[in-house]
Amino acid sequence: MQKPAITQQAIHELLANRWSGRAYDAGKAVSQEQVVSLLEAARWAPSCFGDQPWRYVFCNKADNMQAWQAAFDCLVPGNQGWAVNAPVLLLICADTLFGHNDKPNKWAAYDTGAATENLCLQATALGLMAHQMGGFDADKARATFKVPERYQILAMVTVGYQAAIEGLSEEDKAREVAARSRKPLDELFFNGLWQGQ
Repeated sequence: MQKPAITQQAIHELLANRWSGRAYDAGKAVSQEQVVSLLEAARWAPSCFGDQPWRYVFCNKADNMQAWQAAFDCLVPGNQGWAVNAPVLLLICADTLFGHNDKPNKWAAYDTGAATENLCLQATALGLMAHQMGGFDADKARATFKVPERYQILAMVTVGYQAAIEGLSEEDKAREVAARSRKPLDELFFNGLWQGQ
């Protein structure tokens, strides 16, 4: 199933075709080479001072089922219902301090978001699907994966191959087939002066 974005102006097909599906093929593994390709895409994102504050804990069911299960156990039940079939789970963290001077890095989350979008776009380019999630227990993830306190835990991401939607709950099926939508450009972007609320 494809759900390209319906845009007001044409955009690159890679951007238009990226979407956060939930129907994953449990029988189709993501290779180590593909995982490294995703991480390389994230690694080459821009960051303040080139600091690269992002840190990812990746758990590939194909070669580390114990780590994958530990990551899965951090998800809220609503996400577990569909993420159970995703072969790769990632925990996304950001270093709150600059590496070169240990001062607070207030752009760390911004930069890590850019790196994660790079990863999601690379997934699309590889014929994979990625879904970013906020529905997880960050404290449990920190304890489970021994993430130091200086790192902010931001999100989790599923990655895998898309499957037919028949295995999804009725609620998730409805979300999967729902039309994609965005607010109009003029509600989000302002020419020269803030115009919104």
